[in-house]
Amino acid sequence: MTSRLRLFRRLALAGVLLTLVVVVLGAWVRLSAAGLGCPDWPGCYGHLTADQAAQNVAAINEAFPHRPFEYHKAVKEMVHRYFASTLGLLCVVLAGLAIANRKDANQPVALPIALVGLVIFQGLLGMWTVTLLLKPLIVVLHLLGGLATLCVLTWLAMEPERRTRVKEETGVRRFALAGLVVLVLQIALGGWTSSNYAALACPDFPTCQNVAWPEMDMKDAFVLWRGLGIDYEGGVLDHPARVAIHFVHRLGAIVTALMLGVLAVQAWRKGRNTSVRVAGAIIGAILVVQLILGPVMVMRALPLILATAHNGVAALLLLSVVRINRLLRPLSSRL
Repeated sequence: MTSRLRLFRRLALAGVLLTLVVVVLGAWVRLSAAGLGCPDWPGCYGHLTADQAAQNVAAINEAFPHRPFEYHKAVKEMVHRYFASTLGLLCVVLAGLAIANRKDANQPVALPIALVGLVIFQGLLGMWTVTLLLKPLIVVLHLLGGLATLCVLTWLAMEPERRTRVKEETGVRRFALAGLVVLVLQIALGGWTSSNYAALACPDFPTCQNVAWPEMDMKDAFVLWRGLGIDYEGGVLDHPARVAIHFVHRLGAIVTALMLGVLAVQAWRKGRNTSVRVAGAIIGAILVVQLILGPVMVMRALPLILATAHNGVAALLLLSVVRINRLLRPLSSRL
């Protein structure tokens, strides 16, 4: 590996770690009700920092009578934006390195360039999250965009192994791809649950509303677009619709756990090298942690630390599934 390619891989790995921080910070901001801590974008009440805004509280509250300044919320929102901006800059640097090193046969080029486009779109989603008043569809797309960034950076950070297709691993490869699809859908459901403030719609476990199959409003629960000008902070759905969202997320957790559990076992049993078997074991371990966190988080009425950890562990689980897909993919032409 050349020095330029080695630098590229190390920066991509740094990007993976930074993306994890951004994802966890985003969850922390959302769950602590600070998503509209700065109701404009990219600044905060027209200022670059929350501290600058704090020096003009009277003018701010007059200009934003329906969204008065709250320093602790503004700080959380701006810290998240600073980290996200740093991540965007890092992705631009990666694309520049890839273009400069494009003559290296092992240097990915198309994917780093596409990553810049993804980050730009992610920035727009961040803006719309604020300006469209936490519209659930935009919040979920913003979450998925952040996790897509994590996936791409993970892929770029890993040097592909020089290995050929192994017949015994065909089933593992299929489970890995299916597991990735199912996990992404479940994470999207989790984002929909959070953005519609449905996390406590079923405060008991394993039952929901003390019954096995609660009364639900499926029709209203999954309406993706409700028009403009609606403030979604605190949620707008009636209780039966929130119950439906929460319950579907629980059902999705069962399907996801089964799929990833099978993937972990298959990788351990049929992996033809240590890295694949270890990757399967890591998936299994993270899955167990997540299955414990979910019910405990609900039964303890959604404490911020556990809810944030639930989001962070979901990101780690996604990273581990992307990693095993990368390991199972034979070396091919650069991306």
